[in-house]
Amino acid sequence: MDLQTRATNEYRGMAPEKAMEILNSGLDGLSEAEAAERLRRFGPNEIKERKRDPVLVFLKRYWGPMPWLLEFAMVLTVLLGHNTESILIFILLTVNAIIGFFQSQNSQRAVELLKKRLHIRAKVLRNGQWTLKDAKEIVPGDILKLKLGDLVPADAFVLNGEISVDASSLTGESLPQDARSSDVACSGSIVRRGEASCIVVNTGIRTYFGKTVSLVQIARPKSKQQELMFGIVRSMMALGVAASIVVSCYAAYLHRDIFSILSLVTVFLIGAVPVALPAVMTIVQAVGALDLSKKGVLVTRLDSIEDAACVDVFCFDKTGTITQNRLAVSDCRALAPYGEEQVVKLAALASREEEMDAIDTAVLRYSETRGIRLEGCRQLSYLPFDPARKRTEAVVEMERRNYLIAKGAPSAIRKLCGPLSPRAEKEAENAANVFSARGCRTIAIAVSDAAEGENFHLAGLLALSDPPRGDSKAMIQRIKSLGIRPFLLTGDSQAIAREVAEQVGIGSRIRRAGERKGLNREEQIARIDQSDGFAEVYPEDKFQIVQLLQNAGHMVGMTGDGVNDSPALKQAELGTAVSSATDVAKASAGVVLTKPGLSEIIDTIGTSRQTYQRMLTWVINKVTKVVEVVVLFTAGYFWMHNMIISLLGMSLLVFANDFVTMSIATDRVVSTESPNSWKMKSIVSVSTILGALFALEDLFVVWVGISVFHLTYSALCTLVLLSLVFNTQFRILSVRERRHFWSSLPGGKLLFINLATMTGFALLGVSGGIVPALEPGQIAALLGIAIFFMGIIDFIKYGLFRAFHI
Repeated sequence: MDLQTRATNEYRGMAPEKAMEILNSGLDGLSEAEAAERLRRFGPNEIKERKRDPVLVFLKRYWGPMPWLLEFAMVLTVLLGHNTESILIFILLTVNAIIGFFQSQNSQRAVELLKKRLHIRAKVLRNGQWTLKDAKEIVPGDILKLKLGDLVPADAFVLNGEISVDASSLTGESLPQDARSSDVACSGSIVRRGEASCIVVNTGIRTYFGKTVSLVQIARPKSKQQELMFGIVRSMMALGVAASIVVSCYAAYLHRDIFSILSLVTVFLIGAVPVALPAVMTIVQAVGALDLSKKGVLVTRLDSIEDAACVDVFCFDKTGTITQNRLAVSDCRALAPYGEEQVVKLAALASREEEMDAIDTAVLRYSETRGIRLEGCRQLSYLPFDPARKRTEAVVEMERRNYLIAKGAPSAIRKLCGPLSPRAEKEAENAANVFSARGCRTIAIAVSDAAEGENFHLAGLLALSDPPRGDSKAMIQRIKSLGIRPFLLTGDSQAIAREVAEQVGIGSRIRRAGERKGLNREEQIARIDQSDGFAEVYPEDKFQIVQLLQNAGHMVGMTGDGVNDSPALKQAELGTAVSSATDVAKASAGVVLTKPGLSEIIDTIGTSRQTYQRMLTWVINKVTKVVEVVVLFTAGYFWMHNMIISLLGMSLLVFANDFVTMSIATDRVVSTESPNSWKMKSIVSVSTILGALFALEDLFVVWVGISVFHLTYSALCTLVLLSLVFNTQFRILSVRERRHFWSSLPGGKLLFINLATMTGFALLGVSGGIVPALEPGQIAALLGIAIFFMGIIDFIKYGLFRAFHI
């Protein structure tokens, strides 16, 4: 019979005989020959990754609109004999390519870590004998033996036996899930109790775990900030190209030679293209990342620093993120004649710390918290949890008498007990219903006076849950105060999700993920807007919800700790892995918290908003500068019939503006109390007006140079160069502050570099050498003109910023 393939979920609830028939296997397992054939057909039980040639990936960094223009400018400078300028442009291109290349390599780490998770060995039945095989050699139809502590190597259908598996890193469910005959244990989950024989139903990329990997591979968060930056670049390049065409046509009309025309085109291209933009972005982000590292936050994707400033929706995983990802006793209900302390004491005596059982550990921790004293009591024997009997048992000595205590599932414990009084029956039922409504797991405790186990009496019930972290509620309130909407996404049940969401202040409107089925995109977005979170979600649900929020225009943050969170962590603008997260989640996230708790999320948002303010300053300064030089050079050429700056002067100006302004990355700024947004129309409008005003100032300086100083053409070029340099430095001091420039002090490094640049260029202008010299008095007068115009333009800037809400 041909082997049929089905999705893992289709096997749930299926009869074992039917599953083995579909997989063309039996209780004796596969032969080595059959396994080899299936290995050839289905491939190894591992994650495949498409390899890319790193050399080609690096070389592609020299391909694109901005590199093309810079490469064109480099060719022109070589043709004109300006080798210094061509070398400078080439160095800039290469530095940017190297930075981008190494950043992109980090995105492949998540898949590598996922592959490592499958490098395990499993007990497989081949040729009728049990043998250990590498996980990658397992094929559909193999019979496995799973026991306590095993990592499930592939999606496996339980044939017989019963196990309790921890799938929290896969599904987000905080409590271990029981899997018995006809259930499925997913690849990547861990066996916490019991033993079972299973048949493999899916391997590799076809497993639940493998589908998560495929989502991680296709998750591609688009950096909104980078999109906007390169949108500005295209606009500036278009302005520079358009101006160069106009001026070139006029130069041709004046019968200028081809080399003169090429020279002015080169000047316009160098002036319009922000050659240092990639380096500036990386440095600004790196400064923010260094800042965060001092606060216990590791940044693994630099652009997430900048995008985080605009985050307005933050999705929180529950298990291990908002909660502690450990079982705890959250409530106790005693039944007469027993009191709560007696119930907790009996439960503790029926537990053993050495067993490392999650429920036993939770009970012992709870008894210690409540100060229950166990002196005078002695555990004589202990029988661990048995999935078949669904309880633990202990014979204990108390007050010189022996008792048998049973602790376990209420249904199993009730069978041991005699009839309850109507009152006790009602109290037990009410307690169980309350615990269930809150999403808690209930365990019952019974005690027998006789060591033989007769005449059990139901003593009470305990509620088990995964409690919130101590700082979760305060962090959620702070998130809200920063203008960000918290949103819960969890694989746990709706009842548990609602209980936790209400406890930490997220809200009570928690829906099941299945409610989205059959809805179109607009209806799904509307359903999300009307909710505070979703429960019973799978990894693809989290990934899709993050995408839907992004499609609706939101910038999304996401926290998580498990494999199931990895696709959404990578897709979100600010994917944040908590300190206890799996390696896979940490590799997928843009930010990793290294300390317990969630308070560092607030630090991340604050730092990102400071980074946004620094980048906003750079953008306004750069756009203003491009408009200034394009207007100045165009008007100057029509006025003087020549470029009013040399190619060398333009190269020096690039250094003064594009590279010296990197010091903006260290400027002293204040974060806002609401999400930031790139209002590009407002930013470009304000920058255009300011650039035109600075260009008018420069034209006034040209008039002063001609009419007052009576400068030669070469000396006039030096005067224009110094005017542009002084304007750049004063403009930074003005636009860095959204109010008047004197409202706050700039950062120490920024102020030092600012003053050093002006001093250095002033000395260059006086001494001459590489540029024609000017008299000290002329430079002093130029400095006075720049300061005077700065004062006037700053008042105009203040009004523009208020009018355009920048």
